[in-house]
Amino acid sequence: MTQMPIESIRDVRAHLAEVVERADRDDQPTVITRRGKEVAAVVSIDTLRKYQQWEEREINRIIDERMANRSAGIPIEDVMKETLARSE
Repeated sequence: MTQMPIESIRDVRAHLAEVVERADRDDQPTVITRRGKEVAAVVSIDTLRKYQQWEEREINRIIDERMANRSAGIPIEDVMKETLARSE
């Protein structure tokens, strides 16, 4: 995996159009920091949509898996937490 640019929110403000263009044209995300902490990223809309589709498929897969195993019920909140934990 290639190294993503990491920039402070202050720096991104100074050249937001360039950051957006890099995400769109080159499919290169930029991680945004605030006070040294990573807080957001600028990604292409295609990348965002692919992630959302993957997330939905993963949630459905876990639900199907749980439905096939009819042991004690599992709250949907726990399914969501498990899904998000797997993506980290």
